[in-house]
Amino acid sequence: MSVSAVRFPTSLPIDEALPALLRALQTHTNVVLEAPPGAGKTTRVPLAALSEEWLGERRIIMLEPRRLAARTAAHFMAATLGEPVGQTVGYRVRGESRISGKTRIEVVTDGVLTRMLSADASLEPYGLVLFDEFHERSLQADLGLALVLESQAHLREELRILVMSATLDGTSVAQLLTTGPNPVPVIRSAGRAFPVETFHRPSRGDEKLELAVARVVREAISDGDGDVLVFLPGAGEQRRVAARLTDDVVIGRASAVVHQLHGSMPLAAQTAAIAPAPIGTRKIVLATSVAETSLTIEGVRAVVDAGLSRLPRFDARVGLTRLETVRVSRASADQRRGRAGRVAPGRCYRLWDVHEQHGMVPSTRAEILDADLAPLALELADAGIARATALRWLDVPPAGPFQKARELLAELGALSTGDLTGQITAHGKRMVALPVQPRLAHLLLGAHDAGATRLGAEIAALLEERDILRSDGPRAAGGRGASGPLSGFGSAPCDLRLRVEAVQRGGEHDADGDLLLSDARLDRDATMRVRALAADLAKRIGRPSPRQHGGPLTSADTGALLALAFPDRIAQRRPGSDSRFLLRSGTGAMLPRHDALRDEEFLAVAELDGAPPEYRIVRAAPITRAEIVATFGAQLVREEIVEWHPATRTVRAQRRTMLGAIALEEAPLREADPMAVLDAMLHGISREGIAALPWSEPALRVRERLAFLHAHDASWPDVSDSALMEQVSVWLGPFLSGMRKFTELARVPWVDVLLNMLTWDGRQRLDALAPTHLDVPSGSRVSLDYADPNAPVLAVKLQEVFGWTSTPLLLNGRVPVTMHLLSPAQRPVQVTRDLAGFWQSSYFDVRKELRGRYPRHPWPEDPLSAQATRRAKPRGT
Repeated sequence: MSVSAVRFPTSLPIDEALPALLRALQTHTNVVLEAPPGAGKTTRVPLAALSEEWLGERRIIMLEPRRLAARTAAHFMAATLGEPVGQTVGYRVRGESRISGKTRIEVVTDGVLTRMLSADASLEPYGLVLFDEFHERSLQADLGLALVLESQAHLREELRILVMSATLDGTSVAQLLTTGPNPVPVIRSAGRAFPVETFHRPSRGDEKLELAVARVVREAISDGDGDVLVFLPGAGEQRRVAARLTDDVVIGRASAVVHQLHGSMPLAAQTAAIAPAPIGTRKIVLATSVAETSLTIEGVRAVVDAGLSRLPRFDARVGLTRLETVRVSRASADQRRGRAGRVAPGRCYRLWDVHEQHGMVPSTRAEILDADLAPLALELADAGIARATALRWLDVPPAGPFQKARELLAELGALSTGDLTGQITAHGKRMVALPVQPRLAHLLLGAHDAGATRLGAEIAALLEERDILRSDGPRAAGGRGASGPLSGFGSAPCDLRLRVEAVQRGGEHDADGDLLLSDARLDRDATMRVRALAADLAKRIGRPSPRQHGGPLTSADTGALLALAFPDRIAQRRPGSDSRFLLRSGTGAMLPRHDALRDEEFLAVAELDGAPPEYRIVRAAPITRAEIVATFGAQLVREEIVEWHPATRTVRAQRRTMLGAIALEEAPLREADPMAVLDAMLHGISREGIAALPWSEPALRVRERLAFLHAHDASWPDVSDSALMEQVSVWLGPFLSGMRKFTELARVPWVDVLLNMLTWDGRQRLDALAPTHLDVPSGSRVSLDYADPNAPVLAVKLQEVFGWTSTPLLLNGRVPVTMHLLSPAQRPVQVTRDLAGFWQSSYFDVRKELRGRYPRHPWPEDPLSAQATRRAKPRGT
């Protein structure tokens, strides 16, 4: 039938905007369309554009960010034309294509568009590229738009680009699309919505999510008629809520049927969830965020919103993307609420307090700002673009993560390392042709080259799809349900080999139809999807190369192949631990306490969860030392390590083979470089501190005298802790030859070490300027105490300095000694730096006190003329 003769059965809000939109496309190559959810833009606009003169016989590509939405849109448009899908309207998604020679409208997902651009950058058979739901800001949509703009600028000036968005400000997109003096037109459709009454129903105390949702769904069913659309973050939550609702008396009395709706479901189940409910029944559709804008579910009069969404977040520190359950943005919450008012007044039940609305972010961040940029970097390299800034972006890819992505690609062999541009290699060309992320593409190609295409495809499919092991089954009670590739630290075993064996052999079925393997519960539908995807991937790669050495690879070799995809996540068990591991990057990771992999020495880790300083291992497989050496031989670093070991306070010398932070081999190094040993010893001394050194008593006295001289004359060496530490290699290094233990420092001649810091002249002057002893009038030789470098102390009995008229001086008469004048019992009776003044004043008070206490000792009235003595009077005198 003629497309121009199409008569749409019902009127939709977008119909009023179509004339203005088509006029804009006649005169402009780039146009922006703003239309709210439910306006009908997805299915009306492509059909309306088919009859335009500027399109001619060329085709239309419409980009949808989700497979479910792509299939649904294609089927709806085909039904509007009265044709089966695959005729005028077809679709292409990963692993599935319904396209023929008659197809004029191709609905594709993000990754498919970039593959098409890689094959033909000019998109010669196409006249219009339509970006639907651009407000979702997926990474591939941003990349696709940037590449199409580049093709339009250099290869196809007449190629039309239409960006459609439900909530994104069209002005900013129009500015991006504008290249000349004339601004890009923004066409707006007002949309149509009925009033929606909003109720807030927060969780009660520690109420689990599935219990709270089931409670509010019962309320929604009882409050009014129509179908109920429930927004949940993932498939695991859908499954648990469905289990709560299926046997519910209220649901049964209302003749309501529960449907689940997520992208990994079979097409028939998706169609049943979207289709109108049979007469006399009602539907409860448990959906993810796919139902916010991409799909219209007829008959919905009530929305129950858990307020959560599951989004990918890339952690550049360990090079992984984690699915995080986050609070939805206000924009998403408003879109979900609007679903209740598409066909009539509706109700929205929100599982959060009304005040929590203020804490929500306004809108979801663009994925390009948080995602793994390795796929984007590989696509750009394939297009001959080394710098992301060479293209036009709504949000430029962050420079740091983009550089990290290119470094990973170089490590995988996808980019050359011999020049600064890092051009794509032949291996990279093979990788970009596969419909999986670069890590898994490298795994697939490595498996193919090893003659193990099937095993590699099974591993890649297991990592691409949701985990087939369910942690919320009867044998995993209490665990958190699997809700995505990173399903938490539940009770499902981490060993990826179990999953490979399940895919290869299957297992017995229980009463629910789920597959059983050993004591683990497997998701039957997920397992079937993995098998289908593995078969598709193996077919794409082609016949495997014959293996040159050894027998065929089996599930036991899973770790060796897994390491190809995740070379940065090789892990080594920490000494003395049965569950803690060290990743190649230096980050810590741990297994569940009783996981069977806990005794393995090395693991290849596919998925981590949690956060630093210690991640949680979710899926991994053992790998042997020999496999690591065989795979990463060129990256191994063989080095002689001489380092200080704080626990034993010794220098350890070892010969190591390292892969990043992992030590694959260690052996004692007996003939270590003496300079390296010395450096390690000095490093250990620096760690221990100068005060910890085994100073001898004579050395401490020399150090005090030197400190005194330096305090009054900076030309003398500074022997403070900080100064000695700064120059430790200079003054102590020559005395450490052959030493490896801190205890050996007791053999150091510490006095010689300090005196070695002086010149020959300095040594001669030391005793003159800072003598160790002073001769006093009694004939005694009394030691000086230099503990206080600003006030050296001479502690001497008072009778021994009779006749001394003035305070003795040090440092060529510059520094007076602080005299501690002692009683016959060696107790201080006076502290003075002015001996002459003491004789003239304080002495007489001291004499009066001491005469009575020590009558056998002389206490002359004139101490300056008296004979100094260190003895008492003979008895009887």
